[in-house]
Amino acid sequence: MSEMSATPPRRRRPLLVALPLVVFGGLAALFLTQLVSGHDPSQLPSALIGQKAPVTSLPPLAGLQGSDGAPVPGLTVSPDGDGAPRLVNVFASWCGPCRQEHPLLMALANDPAVRAAGLRIEGLNYKDKPDQALGFLTSLGNPYARVGADERGTAAIDWGVYGVPETFLVAGDGRILWKQTGPLDVKAIREGLLPALAKSGSPAP
Repeated sequence: MSEMSATPPRRRRPLLVALPLVVFGGLAALFLTQLVSGHDPSQLPSALIGQKAPVTSLPPLAGLQGSDGAPVPGLTVSPDGDGAPRLVNVFASWCGPCRQEHPLLMALANDPAVRAAGLRIEGLNYKDKPDQALGFLTSLGNPYARVGADERGTAAIDWGVYGVPETFLVAGDGRILWKQTGPLDVKAIREGLLPALAKSGSPAP
């Protein structure tokens, strides 16, 4: 056969070859920008900041008792508030980061300065099995004054929850002042929670 009958070599597609490099370069630039700006990707914006908390009425976690042996009540939140600030923590027994932040919640609950500020810590138990949630709080300790069982996750949707854990600071008048997406840590408490609590009119610990 003549050389002219041979199949010509396919041309390379420079755009497809370069595409992964372009995508990688864009992601690298994004991460570098966040690093330089000091932006914390866990601090996701929330449309509810400055707005009234959603109406929430959740049944208690069955079998959960306080230190006095009395049943821990469910979670009830009014958009008008009840005059005292509250920290609403969305958690689940199957959530690894929830276990990571739990010692800090226990420390806050047992801190005399936090109690003096009138801050209540309340839990929204998200899509959990009651017996597993009860075992979680029995083994690790219960920092919550109230715990609402949100087995279907409908209340979490009203709160605009991205995932667990998430934590909301609600002022005494019912406004949401601050939100932490992801597990609480010392930096989030020091630079986010405490300043927001101080602005609410409650004395920060």
